[in-house]
Amino acid sequence: MSDENSDHNAGVVITHHEHGPGGKYVADVPDTKVTGYLEWEPQGENVRVATHTIVPREIGGRGIAALLVGKLIADARETGFKVVPQCWYVAKKFDENPEWSDLRA
Repeated sequence: MSDENSDHNAGVVITHHEHGPGGKYVADVPDTKVTGYLEWEPQGENVRVATHTIVPREIGGRGIAALLVGKLIADARETGFKVVPQCWYVAKKFDENPEWSDLRA
């Protein structure tokens, strides 16, 4: 990530919330009540399907979606689950980061 992007999304906090069998990564952006999120659903044991990544226009252009995917990938590495990138944005990030190939289900 470039320094420009780091400055642009400074202070963004990504949290994970489980909902029923699935979950959501939520990006809280300073000085706004608008949040971005990445939703996932389980698929079998130790596989998460990344279904949607949504970043409202009000907070767009700050690298929020990339931060959300980054948190998903960090959690996958830490806890050992695989990811099905059903969401087009997550699939694009997998294509851009071949070092993630071991995490693709």
